[in-house]
Amino acid sequence: MTTQMIICFVICALTVVSYIWGKLSLATTALTSMMLLLLTGCITPEAVLSCFGNGTGIMIVSMFVVAAGFNKTQFVRNISNGISRVAKGSLTKVLAGYVLVGILLGQFIQSNLIVFSILAPLLANTVESMGISPSKVMFPLGVACIATTSAIPLGAGATVFAELNGYLEANGYVGQMMTISDPMKSRLPVVIVCALYCIFIAPKFAPDKPPVEIKNLTAGRAAQTMGQTALNGFQERAGYIIFFGVTLALIFSSQLGLASWVICMIGALLTVITGVLSPKEATNNMQLWVYLLYVGSIAMAEALTSTGAGALIGDTLASFAGQLNSSFAVYLLFFIVPFILTQFMLNRTVMLIFYPIVIQTCISLGANPIGVLISVQAACLTAFMTPMATGTVPVFMGEGGYDLKSVLKQSIIPAILFCVVTVVWNTIAFPLF
Repeated sequence: MTTQMIICFVICALTVVSYIWGKLSLATTALTSMMLLLLTGCITPEAVLSCFGNGTGIMIVSMFVVAAGFNKTQFVRNISNGISRVAKGSLTKVLAGYVLVGILLGQFIQSNLIVFSILAPLLANTVESMGISPSKVMFPLGVACIATTSAIPLGAGATVFAELNGYLEANGYVGQMMTISDPMKSRLPVVIVCALYCIFIAPKFAPDKPPVEIKNLTAGRAAQTMGQTALNGFQERAGYIIFFGVTLALIFSSQLGLASWVICMIGALLTVITGVLSPKEATNNMQLWVYLLYVGSIAMAEALTSTGAGALIGDTLASFAGQLNSSFAVYLLFFIVPFILTQFMLNRTVMLIFYPIVIQTCISLGANPIGVLISVQAACLTAFMTPMATGTVPVFMGEGGYDLKSVLKQSIIPAILFCVVTVVWNTIAFPLF
């Protein structure tokens, strides 16, 4: 282990301690961590600058503006009131509707952040109209959006098998290739368990009142009571068209040949140009603390990669896995470690580290890597325990008024549950030998 690796591990550990300690804001901790990584040589100045220009970060800020404009329209209030009437005061029915819609959208839109951003303001208005705090529902909705992304071969999910086959071929596996239904076969049980947990159980562990002040995704819900100018007919229609137009464009982004951040930025600009939001309102709704937290988080992921710390963990794991003779133990190992790492690194980075390790380990063992490969993907896409895991986590923390202790408390049961279901099911459905 090199000095740079040790320094990187220490800074990562201190960052987590600061998040839990809570004396510094999340954004302050993230940027302090980034500067320490820069000053100690764990990350280059060029890499730091690229973090600020990251496409997902731009998408986050832009989507805040688009959602804020939508929230300023009457649509949100009308839909929320309608769902409240249909639910007849049942929080379970409300959550069932939003969770299932979130899971469906997550098959067409690969970004769980965008899916959550679309549904969060609607859900918040619905529960508030029922006299219930958003703190009861934002964690369940966030987890459902995160843990089920691209699990079913619809839309973007239909390309998963082809991508994984590419890794199999590139790493010298010449056995049976993955079929389009294999990722769904592996992950569908978790999708079902996740939906049931988020609808029926998760609200029981969510706080009745937010532990900290709720930081709304947008100010749209408060706009009606803050004396902001009401929208005229044109602006009201523009708010609808822009929001749903952006949503559809994101679903068909590959056919349009446009990156997600481009679509969201165009939507944000149109929101201001059409007068749905004033420039000041748009700026106030950008929620820069979430953006800065995300920037700091990807800087940490870059440091773990560039120093070789992530690869070191992977190599050590591969050596250990080679000594195991149990299918269950191999599956468990290759779920838990990527799951933990993804709480601190981007899921794509962790997957890129572990895909070749999994394939080479299985080749050495004479095992079929298909099930383990999908399990690694599932573990990396089931990261919701820290604000560094995915951009959706700090957003649902703000929407639900959660501190890190509250998120960790709510995360323990679903994390264990999803791990057990994934490992047990894949051991049966995709035997290694």
